Amino acid sequence: MKKTVASALAAAFVVGASAGIASAAANPFSDVPAGHWAYQSVAKLAQAGVIEGYGDNTFRGDRNITRYEMAQMVAKAMAKNPSGVTKADLDRLAAEFRDELEALGVRVAELEKYADKVIWTGELRYRYWNTRDDVKYEKDGVFKKGKKKTTKNQLQMRLFPTATVNDHWKLKARMTATADMRGDTSGDFKLTYGYAEGTYDKLRINIGKMPFYTNVDDGLVMDDFMSGAQIIYGDKFKVALTAGRWNLENANLELDRSGYKDAYHFVTGDTLSLEDSAANYQGIEISYGSRDAFYIGAGYHHFRSDDLGKLPGYYKTTKKNSDKNANIWAVGASYNFGGNVTLAGAFAKNQKAEMFEKAYTISLDYKGADRKEKGTWGIGAAYRYVGQNASFAPTYDVFNTTNKRGGEVYVTWAPLQNTLIKLDYFWGKTLDTKEKTKTFFGRASWFF
Repeated sequence: MKKTVASALAAAFVVGASAGIASAAANPFSDVPAGHWAYQSVAKLAQAGVIEGYGDNTFRGDRNITRYEMAQMVAKAMAKNPSGVTKADLDRLAAEFRDELEALGVRVAELEKYADKVIWTGELRYRYWNTRDDVKYEKDGVFKKGKKKTTKNQLQMRLFPTATVNDHWKLKARMTATADMRGDTSGDFKLTYGYAEGTYDKLRINIGKMPFYTNVDDGLVMDDFMSGAQIIYGDKFKVALTAGRWNLENANLELDRSGYKDAYHFVTGDTLSLEDSAANYQGIEISYGSRDAFYIGAGYHHFRSDDLGKLPGYYKTTKKNSDKNANIWAVGASYNFGGNVTLAGAFAKNQKAEMFEKAYTISLDYKGADRKEKGTWGIGAAYRYVGQNASFAPTYDVFNTTNKRGGEVYVTWAPLQNTLIKLDYFWGKTLDTKEKTKTFFGRASWFF
């Protein structure tokens, strides 16, 4: 935005007050004459102690100020938490100068409290998967080996409205529309989640359909959505309690197992049919530290559903009720070596499962692309062992299905501001068939 526009915004800030200040005391700024068009509002805001100009008893109202200078004034005014007409004008300026305020160190969460009642952000993303698997199949009574190639092109639009209810509560939602570019088809525009978030100092409460992310293991067990409630307390030391319902159909599994040989038998067309797909869930996570320094945490996740035993290769069902429960323990840790290099690892185990019951990962990352900073980039490498009964819906984009182990390399790059590109390659073996599997993944995202 040009400096002249920034000056106009400054004018809007000071003109917005009522005209009843004509009887105000002496002019608070030496460079705003009493007859100036902005005098009354400047006097009112200054008397209220909301705006302080440049600190040298001047406001320089006739001068074209920069966006950074205006943001400094807005930040000082925000710290005073004004109300009424003054706050209404400040809300609009806070939204306009969001990026500059962040650069000044004003926290986004704090800024949103003063911004417009509803803030819309979004992302348009394109994702591509190319997977090549060695498979075993039966033909004319003879078991043979072959190749299975799967490609997927997905275009997705995601909109994120955030509505401020009061000083403590917000309403957050995500609406998603997806298109299959390979088949030139599109899906419905749907509400992915919608929940209320309450914040009271170190206490946060979430209620509704919300993101379901197992934080301590950095998404090894779960990165999806659930319906329920969550309580999070703490800052550096944090405790999170969560309970609700999660749909098993969202598990990152290949539900149609045609042409595959699992650990027990050849499957010739099984497609999973769930009757009790929504599992009850209760979980707790305890963590200490921060991801940009040192972090460590542990969590426990309990799922119960009559259909758990139907997941491919889930249980031998030799234990009473074992096919209705999943008790998953998880631990995770990460360490940042001075800002550029981060080493991280996580482990999870399902105590009720007798097959594919564990998952673990270790990764080493150098730098990392920041979508807000043009030209930033990062590279990384990892080893993943992702058993499907401990890692229901992991966060790894390259895994179109779980139950795999192997190496992964990836690169991220922000060629333009608010643009992010990721390229990812995984190679390894499946845990059930022991056959080779390779996946190339690419993603391009545009944020607004």
